[in-house]
Amino acid sequence: MSLLDQLAEQHILAALREGELDNLPGAGQPLLLDDDSHVPKELRVGYRLLKNSGYLPPELEMRREAIELEQLLNGIDPQDECYELHANRLHLLELRLRQAGMSTDFLHGGYGLKIKQHFSGDK
Repeated sequence: MSLLDQLAEQHILAALREGELDNLPGAGQPLLLDDDSHVPKELRVGYRLLKNSGYLPPELEMRREAIELEQLLNGIDPQDECYELHANRLHLLELRLRQAGMSTDFLHGGYGLKIKQHFSGDK
């Protein structure tokens, strides 16, 4: 155990003895841990700090916006004047995500994509 680990452990134990950690939000509930196994170990702390601060990498921000647009388009009438504008924005985001090397299958759903491929004859 390194010196920093020992100092951190001492401070945690002191806070526990003094009751400073008794009324924290989520006390007694299981932790919801993110799966960051795809992130290299040396980048995990930095990514966690950015995520907790509300920042996302540009690809994930585009992915989030694409999901929101997909949900919006599913909820409005295709004849609506805003539909084409949102559909064009979604198409642009989809192209950018593909250029960044990300799959856009999450927008079409695996099952729906397989049905389209089946009926179009693509395998």
